[in-house]
Amino acid sequence: MTATAAGPAHADNVALPTSLSDPFYAAPADIGRFRDGDIIATRTRVNPPAFVDVRTYQIKFRTTDSEGAPIAAVTTLLVPVHKQANGPLLSFQHIINATGLECAPSQALWTSDPNLTIREAPGLNVALQRGWTIAIPDHLGPRSSYGAAKLGGQITLDGIRAVQHFSPAGVARSKVAMAGYSGGGMATAWAAALAPTYAPDLDIVGAAYGGVPMDLIKMAEGLGYNNPHPAFGLAFAAAIGLSREYPQQIPMLKYLSPVGMRMFLEMRNACTNDILRLGAGHSAKEVSVGGEQIFEDPTARRVVRDNSLVFYPGIPTTPIFEWHSPTDALIPVSSIDQTLGRYCRAGVRVQHFSTPSPDHMSAAVIGLLPAFNYLGDRFAGIPAPRNC
Repeated sequence: MTATAAGPAHADNVALPTSLSDPFYAAPADIGRFRDGDIIATRTRVNPPAFVDVRTYQIKFRTTDSEGAPIAAVTTLLVPVHKQANGPLLSFQHIINATGLECAPSQALWTSDPNLTIREAPGLNVALQRGWTIAIPDHLGPRSSYGAAKLGGQITLDGIRAVQHFSPAGVARSKVAMAGYSGGGMATAWAAALAPTYAPDLDIVGAAYGGVPMDLIKMAEGLGYNNPHPAFGLAFAAAIGLSREYPQQIPMLKYLSPVGMRMFLEMRNACTNDILRLGAGHSAKEVSVGGEQIFEDPTARRVVRDNSLVFYPGIPTTPIFEWHSPTDALIPVSSIDQTLGRYCRAGVRVQHFSTPSPDHMSAAVIGLLPAFNYLGDRFAGIPAPRNC
């Protein structure tokens, strides 16, 4: 996958991730002739080691990047051996905190690195045993554009379209649901909000998402904007990812101090642990020339706002299950409440679950089974509850 294959966002001031050597990921020269959700290529894979009684495929499909250019994306499909034709289809957006392509699910599902293991595998196996087909898209796209949340929603929806076009999956007329937590929840939440206009052809019966960063500006300000923070690497990685999608609007190198430049180059192909390690104890003021942070630029700030769901006026039409810890220190909880409140006032069937846990990651585990049970009821045609 080359920079040019990924579309026009290849300005000189953007450190794109190192391309994968696997030619399956490369976009065709004529990608513009495909429509969103069209299949470009498919292949079978050996089953990931954590999954049994499934057939595994990968599908490369056409989608659209943050500035409207065609790109190729990949989703990994797990099809239960014992499933009904047109049985439930779940698009599961895995947590991907990454600036490197090897961190994406289509790679990490087969990794022996314990830092990249798909920790939701036990829950996904429960869903597979129920006969659900599961698609796991690389929702950060071909540039590993961490922070480009709207892109994640578009890739998710086009990935569902591609899977339903793939006849060996047997899901052409399936009911569809979506789920994800944290960064995966962000892609899921954006997909739910975009679906009425971006993909009205999809029959999405429910979306379950938790721990979603709804306001990226507020989140960045809380992760070491002016003072050192242990999780500053997440904010810095998001700035890198957004600069890859919007190189003209976010000329990141223009703002970096020597410390920031070193971190920028070291983080080019990083996964979660390295992102956190490289950024720990730093701040935006420290990595910026003269303390002038990138998101103070009005144009850059508008891009971040455009990728913050709290400001997106669209309203989902599918029922929603949402969960988070009320004391989550990593994400701005008030932005979740603000977004859900707007949905509730518009009549969306929202079921909110406040987890009895103090932090971000424990809430992920606590909410996953209730989320899957909620989606199981939607697949079964049971009317969606509402508690807002």
